[in-house]
Amino acid sequence: MKEFVEFIARHLVDNPDSVHIEESVPNENTIELALKVGPDDVGKVIGKQGKTAQAMRTLLTAIAAKEGKRAILKILD
Repeated sequence: MKEFVEFIARHLVDNPDSVHIEESVPNENTIELALKVGPDDVGKVIGKQGKTAQAMRTLLTAIAAKEGKRAILKILD
């Protein structure tokens, strides 16, 4: 899942080297991903009215559901 989010984020931003993802597991059924991009690229990852971020969360939820888990995506400033 981490690689999937990283793939999408790298293709959305102008500076793909600034994309960093931290993965944590608060419990056995939950995966939390924190996405950090450069300050100029935050808007590109979020999208107009948050639609791009919501689409990424929807896809991530579908992938996690296949594994019987819950996924949370946080976009950090």
